[in-house]
Amino acid sequence: MTAHGSVVKSSAANLPHSIVCVVGARPNFMKMAPIMAALSKIGSKLTVHLVHTGQHYDAAMNHQYFEALGIPQPDVNLEVGSGSHAIQTAEVMRRFEPVLDERLPSAVLVVGDVNSTLACALVAKKKGIPVIHVEAGLRSFDRAMPEEINRVLTDQMSDLLFTTERSGRENLLREGIADTRIQFVGNVMIDTLRHNLPNAIPVTQILKNAGNEAFLNNQLGYAVLTLHRPSNVDDADTLRTLLETILIISAKLPVIFTLHPRTRSMIEKFGLSAMLETPNLLLLPPQGYLEMLGLMQGARLVLTDSGGIQEETTALGVPCITLRNNTERPITVDEGTNTVAGQDPARILAAFKEVMRGEGKAGRVPEYWDGQASTRIAAAISVWLESGQVV
Repeated sequence: MTAHGSVVKSSAANLPHSIVCVVGARPNFMKMAPIMAALSKIGSKLTVHLVHTGQHYDAAMNHQYFEALGIPQPDVNLEVGSGSHAIQTAEVMRRFEPVLDERLPSAVLVVGDVNSTLACALVAKKKGIPVIHVEAGLRSFDRAMPEEINRVLTDQMSDLLFTTERSGRENLLREGIADTRIQFVGNVMIDTLRHNLPNAIPVTQILKNAGNEAFLNNQLGYAVLTLHRPSNVDDADTLRTLLETILIISAKLPVIFTLHPRTRSMIEKFGLSAMLETPNLLLLPPQGYLEMLGLMQGARLVLTDSGGIQEETTALGVPCITLRNNTERPITVDEGTNTVAGQDPARILAAFKEVMRGEGKAGRVPEYWDGQASTRIAAAISVWLESGQVV
């Protein structure tokens, strides 16, 4: 790297290379864990530095995820914390730039679509450092979603783009990304799932830990609910309608609701707490990765507005009802177990009734969701770094 921050073309004389890998929020951890492990096997040709922006700053939960997933402790924690999208993005950028000045990496690797993903990609690109984006090309085509803005802009700045499904390439080509920069490698989230499935915490243990072992004294099974997106929880009428629909479901199938802090706050703000006082609805605090894996694995149904859970339920073969009007992961609908029902009670309940009749989607595991995506990524990065394409 020159004194002005631009990256010189790689060659044998420049080796070893170094990569700064960025995580910011808990979904990033599941994606980064197998990548870090695969990159570590490249050997002396590559040094990997892990930067945690602190976008998700719950110390206990972060530690739980790092420990469960076997991620090394970050070399740097920017400790950004919460804030508006503008404040959080700007603060990540301000704190990340000195890290690049100190580490002088050959490339910056970002995953997913959170604010940290965009912020760190932008800083790197402005300094002439190549950007690698894992989980590129996913599109909901809904520009009202902050994550969609992050996805589109990060992809435009990226030099090497790894896609999880073949539709990602089509989206990127349509947006003017050169085909030579795109590689279809599969889904690193599924690498993590497959690796950790034997260690998933069974639901019986989770209920015991919660002091509610009797919750599932029935032969019906249970549903899992996660809810956190602003479009679902920041509007009182929308949130009330969704909770009313969940109560109808819980009368027929017990529901375990892992309650996101944002959602809990909004339920209290809108005076909806009394709605949750029903014996067939169990509220749990945010769960660790192995706990969520166990909950999903044993569930008859999952209801969610999370993108990652749409993928994980497809890999597990568990029916999923997505409480959004769109998905950036269409393969989970076309080939997997996912049904997009939006916020319409009629659509949600119709999908629920299909599951209860045994007609929920069985699906199949998509191409390259085989637990080897991270290995393909590491191999491609190794070739890319040594090929002289890094400029």
